[in-house]
Amino acid sequence: MTLAVLLALIGALSLGAIVWLAISRSLQISARASLASQVEPLDVEGFRNLADTAEEAYLRRRLPASEFRIVRRARLLALAAYVRTAGRNAAVLVRAGQDALTSSDRATAEAATELVNQALLLRRHAALALVRIYVAMAWPQASPAAAPFLDGYRKLSGAALLLSRRQKPAAPIRLSVW
Repeated sequence: MTLAVLLALIGALSLGAIVWLAISRSLQISARASLASQVEPLDVEGFRNLADTAEEAYLRRRLPASEFRIVRRARLLALAAYVRTAGRNAAVLVRAGQDALTSSDRATAEAATELVNQALLLRRHAALALVRIYVAMAWPQASPAAAPFLDGYRKLSGAALLLSRRQKPAAPIRLSVW
């Protein structure tokens, strides 16, 4: 009995470590290209549609169970792709904000601090959202609950726009396609 519990615990911890590594690797950025070119605009309306629980409830009512599972899995995979993109954008903005922290202009340094804080918070939310999405794929009753993530992305987008307008007013960074 003790051996079975021990093996189950080791298996669960191993699975958790594999999921955590996969998620953290998917949120990393490349150091080769310029930071501004690495930001990928996100279709916020598409993201909202995929995360909408009312839309999922509608599909659940209208589709046969087998079709609904296929559609839900595809929607969750698309949602995970959006979250990974947002997480990578946050990682890029952490680096951009850290570069701007040394600015002699006090307002720029404050905007950079706010950007770094928002980006780090969103990266954490992205990792947690990915775990919730993968759990929702495994257990159909689970909900990915992406609404707080969307709010964090909106705040990050505002902080990025503020800092980029202070640094390069002619070419601000855009994180969202509305």
